[in-house]
Amino acid sequence: MTTAWTVTIDCANPGELAKFWALALGYAQKPPPTGFTSWEAWFVHHEVPEEEWDDGAYLSDPEGSGPSLSFLKVPEPKLGKNRLHLDVQVGGGRETPWEIRWPRVMAAVERLTGAGARVIREHALRGTPDHVEMADPEGNEFCLL
Repeated sequence: MTTAWTVTIDCANPGELAKFWALALGYAQKPPPTGFTSWEAWFVHHEVPEEEWDDGAYLSDPEGSGPSLSFLKVPEPKLGKNRLHLDVQVGGGRETPWEIRWPRVMAAVERLTGAGARVIREHALRGTPDHVEMADPEGNEFCLL
């Protein structure tokens, strides 16, 4: 039996960063917990102060196969390189032929830079482009392959 898990990303602006990652992964806002018609209803029920309602954002895989993502507001800025990053397999992963995979990767680079990401560097394997290292709008590193 496996254990469910969530990736949590500390950030300055949870709502905006969640929008970026929803675009990057094809995710959607996570539905409110069972028994609640909205997140606001859940906040009220649990007496979360209204000024804290924007301190988090939550995404889930609409197909139900990937992990959920949580974005939590923290006061300190990102200071160094991530020790953990996502490999976003927009091209289908390395098992997909390069001629199919690489145009998909480059299309995703264009789409995500348009949404506020930046390219850190392009990596090659034996002289052939392999993946693109990027940073999201708050500087969190990830790779497209």
